[in-house]
Amino acid sequence: MSSLLRLATAGSVDDGKSTLVGRLLYDTKSVLADQLDAVTRASVDKGLSTPDLSLLVDGLRSEREQGITIDVAYRYFATPKRSFVLADTPGHVQYTRNTVTGASTAQLAVLLVDARKGVIEQTRRHAAVLALLGVPNLVLAVNKIDLVGYDEATFTVIAEEFAEHAASLGYERGSVLAVPVSALVGDNVAEKSDKTPWYSGPTLLEHLETVPVAPDPHDSAFRFPVQYVIRPRTADHPDYRGYAGQIAAGTVRPGDEIVVLPQGLRSRVKGIDTADGPLSEAGAGTSVTLLLADDLDISRGDLIAAADRQPTVTDEITATLCWLSAKALKPGARVLVKHGTRTVQAMVGELHARFDEQALSSVDDPATLELNDIGRVTLRLAEEIGVDDYGVSPRTGAFLVIDPKDGDTLAAGLVGERFA
Repeated sequence: MSSLLRLATAGSVDDGKSTLVGRLLYDTKSVLADQLDAVTRASVDKGLSTPDLSLLVDGLRSEREQGITIDVAYRYFATPKRSFVLADTPGHVQYTRNTVTGASTAQLAVLLVDARKGVIEQTRRHAAVLALLGVPNLVLAVNKIDLVGYDEATFTVIAEEFAEHAASLGYERGSVLAVPVSALVGDNVAEKSDKTPWYSGPTLLEHLETVPVAPDPHDSAFRFPVQYVIRPRTADHPDYRGYAGQIAAGTVRPGDEIVVLPQGLRSRVKGIDTADGPLSEAGAGTSVTLLLADDLDISRGDLIAAADRQPTVTDEITATLCWLSAKALKPGARVLVKHGTRTVQAMVGELHARFDEQALSSVDDPATLELNDIGRVTLRLAEEIGVDDYGVSPRTGAFLVIDPKDGDTLAAGLVGERFA
């Protein structure tokens, strides 16, 4: 079992995401005394008799005043069984882009629904985004179960409706768990509730502690976007030439044969330097400086990859876009594509299809993609880049579409056809 779980929360506005996260932090004793004192004082000022645990995560003033979450808040907590990195994402439709950001590296997502409202449009939208991003495990937290009198029938209807929807998105029933919870009073969050004797499953925290999570694959092909070329040219290091960055996928060892893309130059790894000294092996997520056996013309934006398992080098990609801008996307638009550490000019070609996350069908040849639309698009690039299919290598199969005029992020892109 992995000792670290990366998870994200999602749901509609007022479903209680921040309160649930605050409850998890509180119940796992991950809150400092002065933080709890501040929350208690703020809760008293609001006329509440108990601490408003949502204030533990809604740190921005605008959020506190409106009672909503408008940004992704990353939280860290731990139990004796496992450590957690949690991304608390916003619920407003216009902030779906933040859900994409928070869920992009998640191994599990907790999707909240209000027991009084059940599965709604935003629930289905978030589930579709989570499936698109390949998040392998889902928990449906049916929150505010206390406000429906802990009614079993209400919970069962919601759980079965969501299970059917998740199955249509490709989730197997074993990868989806529904839990009746009350984040406000703590029912079935960290402790079993005696008010839901009809529920025989684990508490939310028990499930988070024990859900099997596949470790990052060690057999992935090596991928290393170059961030910086280090050439000190000092008396001590007159000929040093190192290529710094973070390993995106796979592992590397001295002696490994590599290729530099898009040029296609070949060499071997001579050494792996870090701030703490040289390594005999380095894996995904490690920041290193690679030394090569040959002096090659390499610069920021190039991709160093395993020579025997190369990505596709292309100037045209078909990809799935999560459109995140209020500006509609039309064929012929000129954009920037940021892939790894490389940014290239591009033009939007065909809009092949738009995914309808409510009907779970696609609409062929849409005229535009609007805010929060998911569509399949062809992009023609001004320069070649090395890319993988997102399903094979998420880090080198993902990219951003950027507005060249103001630098705003327009879309999150996934190489390949993620829906039919």
